[in-house]
Amino acid sequence: MSTLLDLSDLAAQASRELEDATALEIMTWAHDEFGSGLVVTSSLADTVMISLAERVAPGIDVVFLDTGYHFVETIGTRDAVKLVHDVNLVSVTPELSVAEQDARYGKDLFRTDPDACCGMRKVAPLGRALQPYAAWASGVRRADSAARASTPVVAWDPKRRLVKVSPIARWTDEDVEAYIEENSLMVNPLLEDGYPSIGCEPCTVRATGPDARAGRWAGLGKSECGIHL
Repeated sequence: MSTLLDLSDLAAQASRELEDATALEIMTWAHDEFGSGLVVTSSLADTVMISLAERVAPGIDVVFLDTGYHFVETIGTRDAVKLVHDVNLVSVTPELSVAEQDARYGKDLFRTDPDACCGMRKVAPLGRALQPYAAWASGVRRADSAARASTPVVAWDPKRRLVKVSPIARWTDEDVEAYIEENSLMVNPLLEDGYPSIGCEPCTVRATGPDARAGRWAGLGKSECGIHL
């Protein structure tokens, strides 16, 4: 059995060797290396990662964090993915419902303490969901924001003690658009309604300009939920 040090070294080596590989090659490497120990996460802004994953491993587990605050369009996209794509889409929910969280911590915690809200409704549920796996693949890209500009294609996640794979880390916005068009992929309708980055409804507004994440937690001095930190 591989030790954590072995996996950390494996991730570092793969990061170097796969830096110039295609997204499909990186996903193939991850599946060859980890098999059923690989899981994909998706926010369902689009279905790029789901498409890449099913091409390599039909029936693969895909985790979606159902925070209880999503736009109806996001939930609709999730339900459509279940019908269209050959993946096992798993909706993961927080320990507390929205009503239970309001009762325990005060109404609309996302306004008074957004970091705590994200921690309970996103970070902690994802941590629990990833425990059975050895590696997870996400759609994080360097072009997303300055905070993600140095994202490696493969890395060791010491917090969760597994390998993190980012097959489309090097993709530009144009690369994403081209892949969606070439493969006739569905996208969240909100992308065409002024929402370049989609999160929970109370914390996401329409945005324009070069910063795709400007509409997330607008005015709160926050740009990440904590999942990728």
